[in-house]
Amino acid sequence: MRVVQVPKAKAPFEIVERPIPDPGAGQVRIKVQACGVCHSDSLTKEGTWPGLEFPRVPGHEAVGIVDAVGAGVTNFTPGQKVGVGWHGGYCGTCDACRRGQFFGCQWQRVTGISLDGGYAEYMLAHHSAVALQPDGLAPVEAAPLMCAGITTFNALRNSGAIPGDLVAILGLGGLGHLGLQYAVKMGFKTVAIARGADKEPLAKKLGAWKYLDSQAADPAKELAKLGGAKVVLATVTDGPAMNATIAGLGLNGSLMVLGATYSLEASPLTLLMGKRSIRGWYSGTSIDSHDTLAFSLLTGVRSMNEIFPLDRAAEAYDRMMSGKARFRVVLNMAKPD
Repeated sequence: MRVVQVPKAKAPFEIVERPIPDPGAGQVRIKVQACGVCHSDSLTKEGTWPGLEFPRVPGHEAVGIVDAVGAGVTNFTPGQKVGVGWHGGYCGTCDACRRGQFFGCQWQRVTGISLDGGYAEYMLAHHSAVALQPDGLAPVEAAPLMCAGITTFNALRNSGAIPGDLVAILGLGGLGHLGLQYAVKMGFKTVAIARGADKEPLAKKLGAWKYLDSQAADPAKELAKLGGAKVVLATVTDGPAMNATIAGLGLNGSLMVLGATYSLEASPLTLLMGKRSIRGWYSGTSIDSHDTLAFSLLTGVRSMNEIFPLDRAAEAYDRMMSGKARFRVVLNMAKPD
């Protein structure tokens, strides 16, 4: 099989051939059909994840067909359509797992970091990391939903907001354009916040009730005029942009942080006076991916993608890192006719 690997930290991608691996106990082998290229893949490319071992195959937005299963796997059979996201599996025996908090598993693996991911024609995954994929989604449609999709969908459905609540989506990029669609389909009064008037047509096309240009007006003041947001879903990676929305939260409102940033400042008084909160949100486990795919199919939520073949993975990665992609980049492993 062909894989695209990182031989060492900061090194160029290599396309190499490897033997197709046999699944071990508890593992599922997947013939990969498509894999999204996510900004978090830079953790592998740059070697910044602690304890990372090389060579490593990146990719945690993989979908494909079950090709074989290892000993003890009873929940998957060859021929099923499946996907694997960031969450690479859990042990089921540590304290976090025993409390049902599988995302906090002490053994937890991360796809494309702890183990090889989806920049490959075949990959192995622990059975607890695998999600069933419904009929009706093309592989290149499903792949970005395994990370960008689940992260925004799962955060919103666990945010405490109910239909009719004011929910703001901060950012209209790879995460934000999906978060906006999910918020609309969940019945929230959805406000999109981004920089520049040029993004308003897209926001309205995706269903936003209101659009706020953060360069033209103070987003917190504008949200306050609308009654205050129950939730601000922060999909950007800019701390000051997040901070600029906190005062726009309503009573008991929360800023849900999805975009990784190194620092975030907040006024304790602003938090105290409105019982406001700031929460981080982990993407989710395989059952959350399953729900994300099913909801997306049911409601018509789709990612806007740029497609590349596997042998152009380096170009695809650079396109993603440039910030110019509209909006997700996906590797398509389908053979040309």
